Amino acid sequence: MKSRIKVRVICSRPYHALFMHTMLIRPTKQELAEFGKPDFVIYNSGAFPANSLTAGMGSKTSVDLSIEDQELVILGTEYAGEMKKGVFTVANYFAPKRGILSMHCSATADKQSGRSSLLFGLSGTGKTTLSADPKRNLIGDDEHCWSEEGIFNIEGGCYAKAINLTPENEPEIFEALRFGAVLENVVLDQDHLVDYTNVSVTENTRGAYPIEFIQNAKIPCVAGHPTDVIFLTCDAFGVLPPVSSLSPAQAMYHFISGYTAKVAGTEMGVKEPSATFSACFGGPFLVWHPNKYAELLAAKMKQHGTRVWLVNTGWSGGAYGTGKRIKLANTRAIIDAIHSGTLGKAKTQRDPVFGFEVVTECPNVPADILVPRNVWADKAAFDATAKKLADLFTKSFAAYEGGVSAEVKAAGPVSPA
Repeated sequence: MKSRIKVRVICSRPYHALFMHTMLIRPTKQELAEFGKPDFVIYNSGAFPANSLTAGMGSKTSVDLSIEDQELVILGTEYAGEMKKGVFTVANYFAPKRGILSMHCSATADKQSGRSSLLFGLSGTGKTTLSADPKRNLIGDDEHCWSEEGIFNIEGGCYAKAINLTPENEPEIFEALRFGAVLENVVLDQDHLVDYTNVSVTENTRGAYPIEFIQNAKIPCVAGHPTDVIFLTCDAFGVLPPVSSLSPAQAMYHFISGYTAKVAGTEMGVKEPSATFSACFGGPFLVWHPNKYAELLAAKMKQHGTRVWLVNTGWSGGAYGTGKRIKLANTRAIIDAIHSGTLGKAKTQRDPVFGFEVVTECPNVPADILVPRNVWADKAAFDATAKKLADLFTKSFAAYEGGVSAEVKAAGPVSPA
């Protein structure tokens, strides 16, 4: 309660009001009656374009945040997610000033001990999907803080990708998208049912729903200190192992790097995946130097004995177009083994390029896929691709080298000659 702020949303579209009512923590009737002056105000007039002739304005879309005035003004875009990310940006400013780590991650908790687990990742890595785990309590799917008392969700809802959603693959999320949820960019079929396979509007179809729509959600959304921190990456190059263990310095390096890869688009002649780096897995919403957040993360992990893992939810046996996507069932088995403590005792081998410890045995996961080079038919192609990815890491991290220690800089990959 002591970390909450009061947010007022003033908007021209009922849809935007409903979205934020769904996504923020909803006040009780008494809290609403005693609401008083808000701490932060969002003015959303997204249907009205910004004046592109204004000095410094490059387009008809404008998202302007003023920490001093405690206001967010949105023009020229009706994407509802701009509002929730504006609130997250405010948290990224104030939380570190209080010694609290603000995080772009999902979180679950053990039903018995109450200890939590954090899953960081950019869009498409499985952050929301993997947090919808019936064996654990859901704390939240996107934005959290880590304080002296433990972790807490700064939102009251979840925001899930809806593309190709089925009750078989993601039953908890499928059931949550019912009356009271907010759907974006989806298409209805001839029977007026949602066709989650239809991407005629965009592949970025979404569903927002109150967190209590997930049966195993823990209300209020708070939990104990994390036993594990998991960095999710969808590596379309097929180089990173399904799971590896990171040292504290490596954890800071990969946290600051915030790597994932996006598959090539439909543009003629483009066949290779493209690397994406977003500091702390939420670069656009950071206010301080990424090292400030990384140091807070390292300090809290050291204080509470938290283990750190890098989990690849992307490709294996080759890059996108050649290899195959790692099965969701295998990734779920890896996450289960992390939570049970099994992987903390598993055999590992050091990766010669990235330096982390690659886990070589995991229950219910085929051993042959755990070491990536072993499942590439063309070993020379793997080595060349690993070198390419290592060079991309090094190039991206150069922007942050001035603000980190020598130990963290040395924790990055070593590009083979």
